[in-house]
Amino acid sequence: MGDLGLHPPRHRVAPKAVLWWTLRAVIGAAIPLLAGLIVFVFVESWRSWLGPALIALAVLMAVHAAVVPSWRYRVHRWETTDDAVYALSGWFVREWRVAPLSRIQTVDATRGPLQRALGLATVTVTTASASGPVQLMALPDAQATEVAARLTAIVGRTAGDAT
Repeated sequence: MGDLGLHPPRHRVAPKAVLWWTLRAVIGAAIPLLAGLIVFVFVESWRSWLGPALIALAVLMAVHAAVVPSWRYRVHRWETTDDAVYALSGWFVREWRVAPLSRIQTVDATRGPLQRALGLATVTVTTASASGPVQLMALPDAQATEVAARLTAIVGRTAGDAT
């Protein structure tokens, strides 16, 4: 294993990531909006300020759901090599993470309900870093399984103390 050859990651996440992030934004917004509507209906004294607040929240959440998922898709990248795992994420604040394979402790592939419905998965690479794990989000399910298996095999052969 040679030099890490630091470079920005090359691979995009799955195009379905845009739909996944959009659905998450809509569902996340629906909960406080629904709670606010219930209060609006039953607490007459709050209607004068709660109505405009709910409209403002609905507009902000609609803009967020319309803009942020596509923006994130343009930014998010990932790559695995024989030496490291690379991930670039974010939408406003960008985070570039690199985890040398010798530092990896676990590799997990997770699939939440929305991800399963869309055929997506997230590969989480845990190291001893205080910054937390490196996540390769919104990969096609089969590719995530392949990446997790490949990383697990390479890490098993990699010398290092993983701390």
